[in-house]
Parts: sequence; C-alpha cells; structure tokens
Amino acid sequence: MPLRQYVYFALFSQHTSAAEMTALLGIEPDEVSVRGSRFTEPAVVPVSHSWKIVCREPGLRVDEQIGRVLDRLRPHTARVAELAGRLAAEEHEHGGAVLEVVRCFNDTDQEQQPRQQGTPEDSNLFGWHLDRDVLDFLTATGAALDIDEYDMTPYEDGD
Repeated sequence: MPLRQYVYFALFSQHTSAAEMTALLGIEPDEVSVRGSRFTEPAVVPVSHSWKIVCREPGLRVDEQIGRVLDRLRPHTARVAELAGRLAAEEHEHGGAVLEVVRCFNDTDQEQQPRQQGTPEDSNLFGWHLDRDVLDFLTATGAALDIDEYDMTPYEDGD
C-alpha cells in the first residue's frame, strides 16, 4: 500500500510571529506559515503563525521521524518549553505547541516511500510507538499530539 508520512513539531500563535519565535529560541525553523483570517474587512488578520521543525524523510517509521525532529529540539527543551508555555498562557487554545503526525495511505499521486533495508520489522512503516523520552519531551513542552490519517484512494463513480 503506498504510504506518504511526515511529522513536525510546531509552535503556534495568533500574535507572536514565526520570526519572533525564532529570535526568542535562537533556532531556525524548517518551515513557517501564516494562515489568514476568512474575513478581509476591515483588514486581514492572521489566525495563526506557525514555527516548525519537520522530518519528511521517506523510508522511516513515524517514531523514527519523530526521533529526528526531537534530536534537534532536545538541546533546547527549556527554551522551547518556556515559549510554548507563554504562548499557551497568553492565547489559551490559540497558542502553544503540537507534535503533528500526518499519514496518507493509498497516495498513488505521490512517489511511494522506499522500504528500509534490513529485517522485516525494519521495513514495516505502518507500526510505530512513542517511547518515554518522547512523552517526557511532550510533557515538558506542554505539546499536544495530533495524528491525521487520510485514505487517498481515488473515488470512482459507482463505488
């Protein structure tokens, strides 16, 4: 079954821009985004700013991708936790931190991820787990865990 998956750790805020987050953390993000309001009058006001560290490396299980992201963030846990806590306190559900897992099954429009070499267990991209270190990091930073899984099987008339 074709599978495309990636993970990212994000800090998000309605008011603090990704550039401000970068300055506070001293860590350059892999990606930033600004999602605008649905309303343009009297002016477009961003609904959310995001600062992200991402792993899209194919052939890795989700837990391995998470490991790559957290290996980069762990040396900065105290600063990440302080900023995530501040964003959450100032903005309640509109600010904070999230570890996002995105998985697209039957994604035939994308290049299929190559299987890893090694034992049969190493080549199974479908199973994954969170170890104590990951849970400790999520706890320290107050991050939510969000998992999005999509069945990308094309719809055909008559189905």
